[in-house]
Amino acid sequence: MKDLLRTQDLSRDDVELLLETAAAFAEDPLRSKSALANKSVAIYMTKPSTRTRLSSETAVAHLGGTPIFIRGDELQLGRGETIADTAKIISGYCSALIIRTFAQADVEELGAHASIPVINALTDDDHPTQLLADWLTIRENFGKDIDGRKFVYLGDGNNMSHAWLIMGAIMGAHVVAATPSGKWAPNAKVVEIAKNLAAKSGGKVEVSHDPEAASKDASVLYTDVWMSMGDSESERDEKVLALSPFAVTENLFSLTNKDSIFMHCLPAHRGEEVAASVIDGPRSVIWREAYHRRTTIQSLLFHLTKGDLKGN
Repeated sequence: MKDLLRTQDLSRDDVELLLETAAAFAEDPLRSKSALANKSVAIYMTKPSTRTRLSSETAVAHLGGTPIFIRGDELQLGRGETIADTAKIISGYCSALIIRTFAQADVEELGAHASIPVINALTDDDHPTQLLADWLTIRENFGKDIDGRKFVYLGDGNNMSHAWLIMGAIMGAHVVAATPSGKWAPNAKVVEIAKNLAAKSGGKVEVSHDPEAASKDASVLYTDVWMSMGDSESERDEKVLALSPFAVTENLFSLTNKDSIFMHCLPAHRGEEVAASVIDGPRSVIWREAYHRRTTIQSLLFHLTKGDLKGN
């Protein structure tokens, strides 16, 4: 496995290895401080970022490498150079490429033409690096035995809902995406892929349009902002109205297990997709979750550059 382009690229063994190494990096960030010595990693972002940029640059530095941050308007792509040519040029200078952008097709084209590992750090379709951080956080709170537990995402059927279902299926978990029906539900093809993966792993994948039923006895309630980058502002009022029943309120959170946790990929809009009392409450793990963006990207770089991951 050369690249991580989609969450579904990962096997269960890959995830277990990445989480084990990430946990070790959480304890000792500099334990492999020469792994990328005298090497550089390109970090190319056409979408604004806080956590992904900081975690990626820090991860490279902790491995002894030099991060090279590139904004979307700083490459010759903006003047018509092809993605294929760009991939080959970056491969000649760097040891890996981390990309955060809009179109999944652009990431896959980069992966096809680059000779170095390409890591999808978010597209409009998927967010695999976030889910690794999420599952390390879940593992820290509940251990490896997740039998009988339900992990619920509420809100927009966006890239996060897709990654949530796919990763949960890989891990053999009972995962739910509770969203409005219609155009803000998860992509049907992604749901089918997740269900096929769950059939092999022993997991269970559900799509629900009832936030209360989905939240009952859950171990995790997870949400994301309602308006993502690139969403049409002309649809804001309609979308917020449709998503309002899926807001993580105190009442909704009270339906969960006594040891449940609240998760959010951030940034958050308190009073919209989540109540301030929930996200800032004692069962919120958002800061540890955000911290693990660094540990898991560090783990990904460590293992992808060594060719350790096998893929599905």
